[in-house]
Amino acid sequence: MRYGLRVTIILLACAILAGGGLGYWALREPAPRVPSFDKARDSYRKSDALLLDRHGVAIHELRTDFEGRKLDWVALDEISPALIRAVILSEDRRFYTHGGADPKAFCGAFIRNLFKSEKRGASTITMQLASIINTSARPQSGRRTAKQKWRQVRAAWQIESAWSKQEILEAYLNLVTFRGELQGIAAASRGLFRKEPSGLTENESLILAVLIRSPNASRERVAKRARFLAISLRATTESAELETLVAASLNTPYFLKPRIALAPHVALYLLKPGMKQAASTLDGDLQGLAQGLLKQYLIDLRDQNVKDAALLVLANKTGEVLAYVANTGLNPQASHVDGIRAKRQAGSTLKPFLYAMAIDRRLITAATLLEDAPIDLSTETGIYRPENYDNTYRGQVPARVALASSLNVPAVRLLLLTGTEPFVQKLEALGFGPLRDGDYYGHSLALGTLDVSLWDLTNACRTLANGGWWSVARLQPDAGKSAGRRVFSREAAFIVGDMLSDREARSTTFGLENPLSTNFWTASKTGTSKDMRDNWCIGFSSDYTVGVWVGNFSGEAMWNVSGISGAAPIWLEIMKYLHKTRPSQTPSPPDGVVLAAPSGLDQRSKREWFIRGTEPGLVQYIKAWPLSRITYPPAGALIALDPDIPTPHQKIFFQAAGSPSQMRWLLDGELVGEGAMYSWTPIRGHHRLHLLGPDDRTLDTITFTVRD
Repeated sequence: MRYGLRVTIILLACAILAGGGLGYWALREPAPRVPSFDKARDSYRKSDALLLDRHGVAIHELRTDFEGRKLDWVALDEISPALIRAVILSEDRRFYTHGGADPKAFCGAFIRNLFKSEKRGASTITMQLASIINTSARPQSGRRTAKQKWRQVRAAWQIESAWSKQEILEAYLNLVTFRGELQGIAAASRGLFRKEPSGLTENESLILAVLIRSPNASRERVAKRARFLAISLRATTESAELETLVAASLNTPYFLKPRIALAPHVALYLLKPGMKQAASTLDGDLQGLAQGLLKQYLIDLRDQNVKDAALLVLANKTGEVLAYVANTGLNPQASHVDGIRAKRQAGSTLKPFLYAMAIDRRLITAATLLEDAPIDLSTETGIYRPENYDNTYRGQVPARVALASSLNVPAVRLLLLTGTEPFVQKLEALGFGPLRDGDYYGHSLALGTLDVSLWDLTNACRTLANGGWWSVARLQPDAGKSAGRRVFSREAAFIVGDMLSDREARSTTFGLENPLSTNFWTASKTGTSKDMRDNWCIGFSSDYTVGVWVGNFSGEAMWNVSGISGAAPIWLEIMKYLHKTRPSQTPSPPDGVVLAAPSGLDQRSKREWFIRGTEPGLVQYIKAWPLSRITYPPAGALIALDPDIPTPHQKIFFQAAGSPSQMRWLLDGELVGEGAMYSWTPIRGHHRLHLLGPDDRTLDTITFTVRD
């Protein structure tokens, strides 16, 4: 009797609450605003954004929202029927018959909660969905108040009146949280079981269904609830099998592998929080090919201690980046490094810019004979003695051969002629920098001791391809064209490009058959830094500039890997792919160059390109003019005055080697004397000394300091 009375009282209370109390709030509360199904689906934002290539094709998926892990919206017909059955049985048995709220479930939960310590709500699937899409129905903290519960019920009624049951179920499964930060069936299915929602098995569906009620429950509790749900569904699963699956899926952190991952570093640059997608200038097919090519070559070079590589492809005219492979991912310890932006020693890849500057300043021509012989240069740290890669010296060689065959000693002699500081300024104009003054780098700058990035180096090479005009490289199609600037004359850029394309001139060091010898027009330069730590190949065709770096991000030395054997084969494969349907066109000479036979050379020599006004006649003069340099004081010298000798009686002798007859000394901006040797009374302080040749051209520059 007591039990029956208690049940009667409880049911009466339910009726009062459901009728009178809710009716009172119904009069006071405005009807909640619920979006349409289409609007709710369209406003859905997954946590990943897409990077698109130049053709609008997705090439990378990157997470940009870290508030929850949400993937693509999944249509109901793409979700396993086993999961739908399990979720309805677990969360809302009368889903297809109620109108948004379930009075039977509400009263049953009310009675059950009076007698059991474990509380359970009576929210239907529609009510849960209402809480997700309607913020006013969400609890602020802890359990919902009666007022919030009423709002939830009214929002559910609104949804049921406007949406179909299929739409409600589809939205619910895409918006509900399953485990931790995994929101929606796509993230839960791929994160926990590595599969799409359409392929979920019965056991997997049981686990996901019970996770909705307790997303962070322990593995034991999840397994227990899944077993009970299996009994309700009359599933044929074995308990041991279900427990094993629970342990396997929940024992380790989830992992969501991107569906496509071709350009991780570009995605990091272009995809920002709140974005759904971003367009890039990349070509997806080329990007994929380049990525696979680098991986294959690294596998081939692994026995020579090569672990990393990077590749960049630029369109010459626009500066658009067509391929950006900054890391192959084969080296887990350096998977985060961007090999295109990281700075490494340039090696011989700076030589083309030195030769272009010297030709532009009319200091040499492509036919000028440069001396390839041992040379000792005084520096503040001792004697600097540059050597060729093969430790062989060839005497006097034309500048064309010296550059194409990458001879080191002629390059250093050329830097003595141009001056280090002017070369530093030219490199800054090419996009390298900001740099320190010339004294910091010294004579070895000609051999690439400057740290550069593949991004800057490849774009600087594109300057030669574009007739000496530099502009910014870009990753976005809507970035707009850079104003740019002229760094070299069209004539100098053309001549250097012609020198770098000369197979015969290159053969002195590399032989006639090598990866730089393409069957269409290309100009290229390799480089290897000290101790074989960095390996480069940079070059251009009529349409593209390609840069390749091979080495180790850790700084380890490679074993017997040169530019020809390391980076060049990769460069060649990319160039062949780029020109598989149309050949590279040989550049047309600008109006300011002439083709003439170099005078003073044997008749077997081929004709040479000259900037108009530097053709034969001047060549003889340059040939007879040994390269000049300051031999004393050495660069960076620290000279101390003798306190026992009166300052006016102390002298410092400026000395030069290989100077022409007309030579003058410029100290701190003032002319102080002439001749191969000049006596100067020292003045305390820091000084800059220039050796000037005919027409006041700077032949060499040093700095030194005088102190007590």
